[in-house]
Amino acid sequence: MARLEILHFPDPRLRTRALPVQRVDDAVRTLASDMLETMYAAPGIGLAAVQVNVARRVVTIDVSERRDEPVILINPRIIEARDSISTEEGCLSVPGIYDLVERADWIRYEALDLDGTLREHEVQGLLAVCVQHEIDHLDGRLFVDHLSQLKRQRIRKKLEKQQRVAS
Repeated sequence: MARLEILHFPDPRLRTRALPVQRVDDAVRTLASDMLETMYAAPGIGLAAVQVNVARRVVTIDVSERRDEPVILINPRIIEARDSISTEEGCLSVPGIYDLVERADWIRYEALDLDGTLREHEVQGLLAVCVQHEIDHLDGRLFVDHLSQLKRQRIRKKLEKQQRVAS
């Protein structure tokens, strides 16, 4: 396993729309394993391949308290969503920034697993929010896109300043 570099907003590569995985093979399984290691080390509860500069529709998630219930989604797609919840979100690609985002509280989605089997799931609460957040990444969207333009500009300037100071 290897830790991968996480891209940070406003890196334009985060706006890449990920391509579907054509076949679940060892390369995809290795990517998922590396993404899990990267996500746990960050630490985070979700990571999309786009965030590590891989334009494939692969997501890793683990919202468990003990960090021992990893979920791997390949080519995830939301089929149905209902109810609304406003929760504070953060993102490994937007470090140190948190804000309220409104999303569906319950979703039904389908995705391939590591064996290449298409499965359907119904989830709610934090896991539902996380799945939606990560699918946004696969479509080139960030949680800051759900905020006002003024907030996005402030966040961009703050992170750009932090990057200049760090270099």
